[in-house]
Amino acid sequence: MSLSDLTIPVRLKLSALWVSVMFCYIYGDLFGFFRRDILNDIISGKVRYIGTQGGLLAAAIVMSIPSVMVFLSLILKSTLNRWLNIILGILYTIIILITMPHAWMYYLYLGIVEAVLTLLIVWFAWTWPKQETP
Repeated sequence: MSLSDLTIPVRLKLSALWVSVMFCYIYGDLFGFFRRDILNDIISGKVRYIGTQGGLLAAAIVMSIPSVMVFLSLILKSTLNRWLNIILGILYTIIILITMPHAWMYYLYLGIVEAVLTLLIVWFAWTWPKQETP
């Protein structure tokens, strides 16, 4: 007897990938709070760019997009959905690769996982099956 597998729709794959990316972002930030240098900078107010209102707003915008993509991947029309996932998947892969150099090992590891996940988003969106029109 063999196990039966359901075909998972592309929309669900994309949504689940965005959720996975978000978990990696959250854990990367959370683990940073266990670092003495980061905690000392936060306590002393020396948090480089992100410690300002503008920096925090920029970070909030960058982090809200994957959150919203969890939902939008499920409801947008296929063509818009496909292109938005391709564009944002590439953009977030670039963001991850830019922020990774000279990072601690935990951050490098999570960055690699995030890059793989965002590239999978691009791949699944790019290879989205076409529907036959009668």
